[in-house]
Amino acid sequence: MNEKTKEILEWIYCIVIALVLAMLFRYFIGTPTIVKMVSMYPTLVQDERLWLNRWGRTTKTLPEKGEIITFEEPAKISYSSFELDQSNPVAQYKEKNAWQWFVSDFLEIGKRSYIKRVVATPGDHVEIKEGKVYINGEVLEEPYLQPGIVTDVPRDEGFDDFVVPENYVFAMGDNRNHSTDCRAFGCIPLEEIESTVAIRIWPFSKWGKVD
Repeated sequence: MNEKTKEILEWIYCIVIALVLAMLFRYFIGTPTIVKMVSMYPTLVQDERLWLNRWGRTTKTLPEKGEIITFEEPAKISYSSFELDQSNPVAQYKEKNAWQWFVSDFLEIGKRSYIKRVVATPGDHVEIKEGKVYINGEVLEEPYLQPGIVTDVPRDEGFDDFVVPENYVFAMGDNRNHSTDCRAFGCIPLEEIESTVAIRIWPFSKWGKVD
């Protein structure tokens, strides 16, 4: 092997190692993302850039109430009145083999994710009625909502009276009238939570923690 070929191979090795390290960092530590939808307005606006913290996924730690999370889209995002089961308010996900997990979860190819705010955690009794959210019998104070916003669930076609199961969270978008969220498909399991929103990195005028 001549010196030129050896040098080229060394560069290839360095590039491959750098790519692998970058992918590992993105999966286990954190990654940037762009807001693409309006479901979290006015807290988050389309085209804003965020930094996502993925350490919670690595340590298998449930997010706290009020935190904004990202999670994979469930396999089923709506239920008919005949399918809905308030006693089992959990989102459905398809099982993946090792290759499907690698492509979808690790490489994030063809994966669709949602971004929502956690409003209830394991053991909480959630009721949605009269345009408001009740947690354990008390009205949830939601200063992040726009004035006049109400929280509704289509009659017999959404989860509106249930207890959050162990290792699950209940999350909704701040823009309630334009958000497909846990009201429609159920609570999100810990293993499907990808990250929490750490800071807003763009625009610079709004740089900082997202509440």
